[in-house]
Amino acid sequence: MSDPFVVAFSDLPDMAGRDLGVSDWLNLDQPRINQFADATDDHQWIHVDVERATQEQGGPIAHGFLTLSLLPRLQDDLFRIEGAAKVLNVGVNKVRFVSPAPAGGRVRMRQTVAAVEPRAGGWQIISDCVIEGEGQDKPLCVAQSVMLALPAPNAEVADAA
Repeated sequence: MSDPFVVAFSDLPDMAGRDLGVSDWLNLDQPRINQFADATDDHQWIHVDVERATQEQGGPIAHGFLTLSLLPRLQDDLFRIEGAAKVLNVGVNKVRFVSPAPAGGRVRMRQTVAAVEPRAGGWQIISDCVIEGEGQDKPLCVAQSVMLALPAPNAEVADAA
């Protein structure tokens, strides 16, 4: 994986349609799954009971929402915005958990910027995201990420509304 693509705040509208590539691999190990279970109080056996999950389904799987929650971390590998005071996650559209994510596997994400629209004095960035599991034919999760980038006080704002 190369360095993230860096874009100036004023150039965000030009990002629409841009393929940002693929992130680095990230481990999805059992301790991470257990921590997520503790944080969300979702201790279903398919995620945290290694012995039973191994007997009944070949091994534990990660929570779908754990996989989805990795979106911001994986996006950090792909692009950064110069001149933004902050970038907020404001929503996720069209989420589907396509395949289970086995514990001990690795995940990565492919991202394409679908649209950049003026919003609240900044830019709303809508991206098509596909989270992949290493060695799996089908994606683990597909979703549309919605972020709001707000300008730093000294940033060139262009035509943001």
